[in-house]
Amino acid sequence: MFKLVILVSAVTCALAAVVPEDPSPQIEGRIVGGNEGNINQYPYLVSVQRNGTHICGGSIYSNKIIVTAAHCLQNVWTNELRVRAGSSTWNSGGILYYVYSYRNHEDYNPTTMENDVAVILLSTILSFSTTIAKIDLTYYGPLNGATGTVIGWGTTSFNGSISDHLRYTAVTIISPTQCGSSAYRYGSTIKSNMFCASAEGKDACQKDSGGPLIYNNFLIGIVSWGYGCAYSGYPGVYTDVAQMRSWIMKNAITV
Repeated sequence: MFKLVILVSAVTCALAAVVPEDPSPQIEGRIVGGNEGNINQYPYLVSVQRNGTHICGGSIYSNKIIVTAAHCLQNVWTNELRVRAGSSTWNSGGILYYVYSYRNHEDYNPTTMENDVAVILLSTILSFSTTIAKIDLTYYGPLNGATGTVIGWGTTSFNGSISDHLRYTAVTIISPTQCGSSAYRYGSTIKSNMFCASAEGKDACQKDSGGPLIYNNFLIGIVSWGYGCAYSGYPGVYTDVAQMRSWIMKNAITV
């Protein structure tokens, strides 16, 4: 599936769906097999919205900068965008912020999904509280076998409806070398600035793209792409934040 794995909404994906033979990146992402959470647990999570509809997740980097996926912002006008922060539901509560500008990584490749990262500059400063807070970027690459948490409002099944309430699930991190090996089905489509994560019956799903994968209270991954939801042999694929750290920090200043 050309799915950008954006944070996941939880519920098991239809495993009977047909999986493409050609493992090209599929832009869809959502949380499958997870639980409902509260924004107090994940105050750095935001809903990126276009014309009043949730399209992607995002993470608060500073009081004016949101980190998300580049594929979320393709062919989008700034005046169409809003960011809701401080709410467990994407469509109400919290505070809805206008967007001043955004910047996609200049080397983002929509065919290979390399460098799938973007920063959003808000028009006004975020008011930090127990429900709105920033998260630090990781310094280190993904640790193979570690357990991370992915969060979002994505669909609760493949091609299903998005979740009104945020959901989260635990997934096991898979290094790019391991994910590109014969143990999985992606092969050479896994690039060095990506990594994977999955667990049996758990995954990111549609409309979770751009959302965070968290490990030890650091942002380590951005939901990017994958095939289907929780398909065997096709874990969710994430942008490696450690490799994007310098770009994010530089462009958070210049966006």
